[in-house]
Amino acid sequence: YYPSLDTFRLSTLLTRLGARRTVFVCVDNFTRLVADDGYLNSFVTTLFISVAIVFFSLSLALLIASMVYLPIKGAAFYRTLLIWPYAISPAVAGVIFLLLFNPTGGIINYALNNLFGFQIPWLNNPVAAPWAVIIASVWKSLGYNILFYLAGLQNVPKDLLEAAAIDGASALARFRRIVIPMLSPITFFLIITNMTYAFFESFGTIDYLTGGGPLESTTTMMYNIYLVGIRGNDLGKAAAESIILFVLVIGFTILQFRTAGQRVTYGA
Repeated sequence: YYPSLDTFRLSTLLTRLGARRTVFVCVDNFTRLVADDGYLNSFVTTLFISVAIVFFSLSLALLIASMVYLPIKGAAFYRTLLIWPYAISPAVAGVIFLLLFNPTGGIINYALNNLFGFQIPWLNNPVAAPWAVIIASVWKSLGYNILFYLAGLQNVPKDLLEAAAIDGASALARFRRIVIPMLSPITFFLIITNMTYAFFESFGTIDYLTGGGPLESTTTMMYNIYLVGIRGNDLGKAAAESIILFVLVIGFTILQFRTAGQRVTYGA
């Protein structure tokens, strides 16, 4: 608990990295954030990127897990390959997608130019850059989500699916009415873990892929703490930002438990 308490202590001080003297300013570091347009922009950017990561990551993971769950030859080996990206660190994922999204020599723009005759300035455009971060983060967390959905699909009672098929329910209706409700505990768990990943662990990907740019379009609240505290040497303000981020994540988690958690179906 000491680091948490020390962070709270720093948030009440005017202190610089490497400076010996500090001044007690009470809540001044927090009030400065209210009038900081850059910080408010990072708040909006964080919400957009986080919601997009959670939505696309869970949707694609469920789709791929449903396909991989089908009885195909070599399924065990194929599932192992799908899970591998999760073993890669967010920083390495950022480097990989930096090579893919490079505006001049990137593989993706090379393919787009040859196939469709146009290129996308992924890392130089404030609109495209957040999507580059989202795609890299979704790819990084996809294996983790697939692993849990595969485990959940194995626990869906086959007799329910067979009974629904006998009653004339289509494959889509069975998936929507039976499979998705039976996977609700896993989906609820993955929403919490993916939200935490989007808020905190996407830092490495952003640092290596976009560096918070262009025009601060990918500067999330977590990355802004690094810019203010390490590059800007303002430890007090950075500590205040970290406390706000911590409270925000806790608040979203509690909100999830009180809203989505009540719609979770446990058992058959």
